[in-house]
This record gives sequence, structure tokens and C-alpha cells, in this order.
Amino acid sequence: MDTVIVIMQKNKKTGLFEKELQTLSISKYEQYILNIYALEDENSQIFLNIKLTTENDVSDWEYNAIYDYYDIGMFQEKGYDINECEEEYNPTWEIIIPYTENNNELINIVDTILDIHHKELEDVYNTIKDKEGEYKNEK
Repeated sequence: MDTVIVIMQKNKKTGLFEKELQTLSISKYEQYILNIYALEDENSQIFLNIKLTTENDVSDWEYNAIYDYYDIGMFQEKGYDINECEEEYNPTWEIIIPYTENNNELINIVDTILDIHHKELEDVYNTIKDKEGEYKNEK
């Protein structure tokens, strides 16, 4: 079953949502989306901000290990701006992409981002599964 996500435009000055832009029908990996909204920049161009996180809460050592091994280059190669959001409880990344009113195109872009994120997290979890001792001894 698909998850329907409403894309709202946020007012840059007030932080309040102003209007609904469109809905996206996401068929997989929607559990990684922490939040998603549109924001207009000073040049009146609209960007979609997507915050992705882990599916479940992680321990302190996993938090650090996930950031250490997560390759943001996969997104940069596709031309996406991505930043780590270390102020969140779980590892979180914000991806900023140009907004398009073409619903199918936007769904394809978001699906691609979610596919990359899912694969990267799987790779990271496989890499760090035996590293708990290393991270707990760092302190």
C-alpha cells in the first residue's frame, strides 16, 4: 500500500506552513522520511527539503558509527545537496533538491533518493555490525 505525503510550502521567515503544493505517493522506504517540505529561496526558486533518518532508534555507538560509514557521496554524484543533521536523536541527513510541479518526476526523484538511502544504510549496518567494541573503547 502506498503512503501519501503532502508537500507543504513553509514560510522562510515564520517557519509556518503556507500552502499545499502537491501530494506524493510513495510505495517503499517511506519509514525513513523524518519530514519533507518546500521552501522558497531569496531568488523565488522553490526547493524540496527532505530529512531522512534510520528506521529505528540507534544506540550511542551506532549513532557515531553510522555517520562514520555513511557515504554521502552517493547523493552528491546525483547532484543532490546533502548535510548531516547531528542535532537529531538518530542519524539524520537533509537533502535539498529543486522542486518541480511535475508529480511523476518528483516521485521518481524521491524514490531514487529513498532507494539510495536504504541501500547505503544496509551497507553501513553490515559494515558496523562487529564494531561495537571499537566504538565503546574510543571514549
